[in-house]
Amino acid sequence: MRAWRVTVAADDEDLATAALWEAGTAGFEVRGTPEGRVELVVFFADDAPPLTLDLLPPGAALEPAVVPEVDWVARFREGFRAFRVGRFVVAPTWEAPDGPSPEVLVVDPGRAFGTGTHETTRLCLGAIEDLAARRPLGRTLDLGSGTALLAIAAGRLGARPVFASDLDPEATRSSRHHARINGARLGVVRADGGRGLRAGSFDLVLANLMALLLVDRSAEIRCLLAPGGALVLSGLLVEDLPFVSEAFAACGTPAERLDGEWGALVYEGAR
Repeated sequence: MRAWRVTVAADDEDLATAALWEAGTAGFEVRGTPEGRVELVVFFADDAPPLTLDLLPPGAALEPAVVPEVDWVARFREGFRAFRVGRFVVAPTWEAPDGPSPEVLVVDPGRAFGTGTHETTRLCLGAIEDLAARRPLGRTLDLGSGTALLAIAAGRLGARPVFASDLDPEATRSSRHHARINGARLGVVRADGGRGLRAGSFDLVLANLMALLLVDRSAEIRCLLAPGGALVLSGLLVEDLPFVSEAFAACGTPAERLDGEWGALVYEGAR
């Protein structure tokens, strides 16, 4: 990684940033300076062409800068702390208790597939908890499981048996790893959506996926439900809710859960 220090008039900041993106910058920091000027510390890959003044607005100044040595793992750990979602506490591995705790969901952020902090995960966890207060969760599937945090939470709330399914082999490895560090009994299956899974087998299906994928696979997802089953769809922007709801109209009228710009749909008694 190489860095440059670019100084331009404050009025030229937008022109400079547009030119830097056009030149292929990997990112930059904006720093104010005295006398109405702006300093940009700009980062480029080692194999990128050198940055030259002719690419910048008139009057710009340009000089090489030192790329700081940053321990990104330590920086991430400083900012990621355990947090509560309903009855659960989602905790990174470095804040986890010594043994399994029924209220703690341990996440290992170093293994990709999220940290459990996203609004869509919180929406799903809240939906599972509310469902468990009203009905037995029964045989449960976490579809597109990633870390399988949702499957583990369902198991903590009485779901039996619980399965986590994903097509990505790294995701299934992550699911097994998280089952192990949470002391959870979890069946992990590598499968392409609902394909390869027996129709009518699950009392609860959790699908925290993208809206377009949910719509494209709506028929096979619906077929996974046993009569009277419950379905939680998340990973949705609020503007996507009507679009997805229409694709799952055969499941009835959903309850909506909202968190900022994100939403989830919860169906009970669906098939």
